[in-house]
Amino acid sequence: MKIIYSSFLLFILLFVSCKSSKVVTSEGLLIKEMSAKKIAKKHISKHFGFKTADAKLKVNYKDNEENIGFSVKMKIKKDEVIWLKGSKFITVFKAKITPQKVLFYSPYKKNYFEGDFSMLKKLLGVDVNFYQLQNMLLGQAIFDITDTKQKVKILERSHQLSPKKQSPLFNIFYLVNPINYKLNKQLIVNDLKNQELTISYSKYLKKNNVLFPENISINAKEKSKFTNINLSVRSIVFDTELSMPFKIPSGYKEIKL
Repeated sequence: MKIIYSSFLLFILLFVSCKSSKVVTSEGLLIKEMSAKKIAKKHISKHFGFKTADAKLKVNYKDNEENIGFSVKMKIKKDEVIWLKGSKFITVFKAKITPQKVLFYSPYKKNYFEGDFSMLKKLLGVDVNFYQLQNMLLGQAIFDITDTKQKVKILERSHQLSPKKQSPLFNIFYLVNPINYKLNKQLIVNDLKNQELTISYSKYLKKNNVLFPENISINAKEKSKFTNINLSVRSIVFDTELSMPFKIPSGYKEIKL
């Protein structure tokens, strides 16, 4: 069951200076100096404008001990529900995430979990809510980049934004694409605990004039341990009627985290 819990938890964890110089992107575009405020504004303007998303994903999971691939159906009703169904020949898990709670059960192991997002704080030392998770899946900054003053520099052919005053628990960095102003990467680092979580967006698909992450790579490192999760979108449609069946069967054993 380790693979099921690890995959699911990391799927929802997923989370997460300064004078610039001019750099040329791989497309040959000259990255010009720009204020952090303007970059943040452009990034926010690229928010997901549709009400629903219905996607089929391919997921590959790897850590120090395991390497496995499986399929995930993901349905998002913006600001209301994220629904997930993982399968590998049979249904491995189902999850329903709302702003209030996280619900999860495994028909394979006949157990379930029901609780709030406090379990994520125990794992990361950071409060993570539904909207931050939603932003991560849509290629937007997990935290509100207008909430604190940001500084900017050019790094890895991107505009890197980071808070002028970082959290005492961790440092956060956002690498913004200078062409479409979606994220190339978001990074959270805890030097004291030697922990690092990187969420990379190597490619976006454009459909109905909307940019949606086609590939998301999650890499978590802690000392000698590592976890890599790669998500690839096989298909996606927007603004359709969604069916999100979810009912924890009776007789399942509760998971204590």
